[in-house]
Amino acid sequence: MLALATVGFGVNFWAWALLSPLGPRFKDSLALSSFQQSLLVAVPVVVGSLGRIPVGALTDRYGGRLMFPLVSAATIVPVLYLGLAGHSSLTALLVGGFFLGIGGTAFAVGVPFVNAWFPPERRGLAIGVFGTGMGGTAISALTTVKLVDAHDMATPFLITAAVLAVYAVVAALLLRDAPGRTVPTEPLPHRLAATLKLGVTWQAAVLYAVAFGGYVAFSVYLPTYLKTGYGLTQADAANRMAGFVLLAVAMRPVGGWLSDRVGPVRVLAGVLAVVFAGACVQSFTPSLAPVGTIAFLAMAAALGAGSGAVFALVALLAPANKVGSVTGVVGAAGGLGGFVPPLVMGSLYGAYGSYALGLVLLAGVAVAALLFTGTGVRRALTRRVPAAHAH
Repeated sequence: MLALATVGFGVNFWAWALLSPLGPRFKDSLALSSFQQSLLVAVPVVVGSLGRIPVGALTDRYGGRLMFPLVSAATIVPVLYLGLAGHSSLTALLVGGFFLGIGGTAFAVGVPFVNAWFPPERRGLAIGVFGTGMGGTAISALTTVKLVDAHDMATPFLITAAVLAVYAVVAALLLRDAPGRTVPTEPLPHRLAATLKLGVTWQAAVLYAVAFGGYVAFSVYLPTYLKTGYGLTQADAANRMAGFVLLAVAMRPVGGWLSDRVGPVRVLAGVLAVVFAGACVQSFTPSLAPVGTIAFLAMAAALGAGSGAVFALVALLAPANKVGSVTGVVGAAGGLGGFVPPLVMGSLYGAYGSYALGLVLLAGVAVAALLFTGTGVRRALTRRVPAAHAH
């Protein structure tokens, strides 16, 4: 079940990230401004993020067995539209990107689904493994531009739609919800209201907005950053972004596993310190070899591990029948955290001709999150769970 859920997450994220690698191409072919290009790649992110709130609550109620095939099948429609007709104008791309956001909601299906299959002491690692499905964005980064160059604009979209269709059928046939799964009975609005009253919802949302939001922001904006700031070719920039994504993906289960061992607060404190240091170094736009590369890879590892640690925190503190609802809100915060930075970076570069201020802002956010982790989050965890997990 964990493997099936992880594959489903990866396939849907592959679809969700189809527009990002093509951003520079659309900028040239449609004469887009930096802000319009940033908006194009950010729209699927914000829709996929906000959509996690109702999808997470629906998964609590109806289970992943129904919701995974449903989300996967629904994502096929915008993928086909974008590949066949929706890439001729900015308006058409924004409409397609809006509905492409459905693919991003798969995360809120998988976390409660996987959470129910594992005991509390193994959930950090299990949800971390599931989180490696975010590597679907790397598939998109590595293949989309190459497929368009070798064939035509429709090819990567048609392939992704076919894979989504196969997964939807396989998931409908093979997925099973965990026996004894806690099913809520109260109406959806009441459950969402109760979820918003939980302290863990807001604590995890803030931290995920920084950790996963940082990952999403880099994964959608790094090709543009490297092309503009360092003069790399589109293909070289996309390959480097894929390396960033793969390292972050690999570190996500490590963050969950470490959180099971030493507690999520210690892990989060460590990774936020690394993000601060990496952002400070990169704000000077050092040479890519080796300083810039080291700074970006260190931030990739930290953001991936931090994303895993946040959901280890959710697994410890969220009530069993509200894991999906909490995941929806936290996942939305993470996605929204990824929506803002590309717009800020595009605007700052347009105004000042430099990305330095944007990276200084990231360093400041990392410090604020580090202080929050060491105070409010540590106190909440100490009150709710045994001391062994509260570090």
